[in-house]
Amino acid sequence: MKKLEEKFQEVKQYIEDNPRSDMRDISENCDVSTRQIEQWIREERLSFSDDSPIGIACEVCGATIKTGRYCERCKYDMANRLGSMYGSATSAVGNVDKERARREKARMRFLDK
Repeated sequence: MKKLEEKFQEVKQYIEDNPRSDMRDISENCDVSTRQIEQWIREERLSFSDDSPIGIACEVCGATIKTGRYCERCKYDMANRLGSMYGSATSAVGNVDKERARREKARMRFLDK
């Protein structure tokens, strides 16, 4: 782990010193696999500016992104789907409560003498 963290710091410094380098150059000069560099990008430990030649594909739509796993549009869509699923679950519980209240109201009641 310590050795991998040292490699990460080396890669990070190389990118800061050479912002226009592509992934192959970084891999060769820092003796790190491109797969490892991609993993650090997906973990959002490395990010690149918009003018950098480095980019990876969004895991959903394939758009080029500079860090993370998903593009902004896919993140937004996932958040909306999650929010709507949560909202429908709440309304389903709310419907059960309304039905229970309706049944309670319709019951026959007896007075004790």
